[in-house]
Amino acid sequence: MYTVGKLARKYRLSRSTLLYYDRKGLLCPTGRSDANYRLYSKQDEKQLQLILSLRQGGVELAQIKSLLEGESTRTREILRKRLGQIDCEISALKTQQQVVIKLLGEHELREPSPKLDKASWVEILRRAGLDETAMRQWHIAFEASMPQAHEEFLRSLQIPEPEIEQIRAQSRGN
Repeated sequence: MYTVGKLARKYRLSRSTLLYYDRKGLLCPTGRSDANYRLYSKQDEKQLQLILSLRQGGVELAQIKSLLEGESTRTREILRKRLGQIDCEISALKTQQQVVIKLLGEHELREPSPKLDKASWVEILRRAGLDETAMRQWHIAFEASMPQAHEEFLRSLQIPEPEIEQIRAQSRGN
């Protein structure tokens, strides 16, 4: 069993962070000592590790709480949504980076690489002779053989998350 202080030190957290997690119902101690100090078990420690991993991924505390309360069917949904948010944040940071480089007047620092977006990709496929039916078959084959790579490719085209899900569902025949 760990006291608040020992568990906090082990994970380099402040004592107040663990007390806050307790108040929010994220990490409640398993027991209390004779002096009424909070005591955390190995299972509590595992739960803290999960909380910290989710926080490191940028998942909000309210969402973590719902996941911990047994809404595990939403785990993938919440993590996919967070991944989409991260993609948007990266895109915004890249734009900011280019603005700062431009303001510095030092273009050699980082020239933007040409972006392949959905419209460009569709145009390439059309020039290669693919019509709508052939493009749909291409997605079906890609999804069937390499679903993760298909998803990553669609993300690289900066397609919004709902549209990615729609394309993948249609590719699976859903």
